[in-house]
Amino acid sequence: MDIQVGDIITMKKPHPCKSKDFKVTRIGMDFKIVCLGCEHEIMLPRSACEKNIRKIMREGKEIAR
Repeated sequence: MDIQVGDIITMKKPHPCKSKDFKVTRIGMDFKIVCLGCEHEIMLPRSACEKNIRKIMREGKEIAR
């Protein structure tokens, strides 16, 4: 899956603040994402993160999943 730092991803399940959108700040074996609703930082394993992505936005354009 082509995910880059700075992409906005929409997840299947919402964060407790009810936001489903996150900004990717680090990629590797783990993804570091920041909730766009409450700015909480989360570290997730790559496999768990990729499995739960609905769509990827890069520079205002939707990237095919």
